[in-house]
Amino acid sequence: MHEQLIHLLVTVLDLGGTFVFAISGAVAAARHRLDIFGVMVLAFAAGNAGGVTRDLLIGAVPPAAIANWTYVGISVLAGALVFFRDTIVTRMNHPVQWFDAVGLAFFAVSGTEKALVYGLNPLMAALLGMLTGIGGGMLRDVLVREIPVVLRADLYALAALAGAAVVVLAHLLEVSPLAGTLAGGLLCFALRYGAIRHGWHLPAARAGKALAEPSAPPKGEGREEP
Repeated sequence: MHEQLIHLLVTVLDLGGTFVFAISGAVAAARHRLDIFGVMVLAFAAGNAGGVTRDLLIGAVPPAAIANWTYVGISVLAGALVFFRDTIVTRMNHPVQWFDAVGLAFFAVSGTEKALVYGLNPLMAALLGMLTGIGGGMLRDVLVREIPVVLRADLYALAALAGAAVVVLAHLLEVSPLAGTLAGGLLCFALRYGAIRHGWHLPAARAGKALAEPSAPPKGEGREEP
């Protein structure tokens, strides 16, 4: 009964994360004026990249996103919703970021929980949960030629890792998986919410003056000889 509950919980979180990440991918595709095929491809890629990576790493093959048609159907539904009813989504401020935040929370906790089920040690399970959360957003941004948000100063990977750590802690304390995933997901989303609304971020690298400005050529160089 306990294993069935965890399996159901992971499946529901996976499908929810797939849907919201697929919407974020479809919105990004629409903003770059891709055709309907491009929207569907980006929706599927964003919605399933993290889960496929996780399943391959833990040996859950074939990955659920490929073995179960439901994942494809949800991705197509999200892409069609954005393509044909884009005004519903575009009314929101920063729709990609908000859907991305929800998907990040879903996948961070579901990835961690599934890794624990497959016997990974707690540290590796948390890291794999983080990877599951950030995978879809990274591929989405790369496909539309943007710097992945995980590489910027925003709280992104750290938010996913924090949510994953709560799931691992709940597992070690033998707390209910439902309570652990709920608390971890809420923490992950709260950190992303703060980053989006209030500008919470990690320190960013600053280029020194020597890197920011080209140095003047030494005296006697850079001139044409008479």
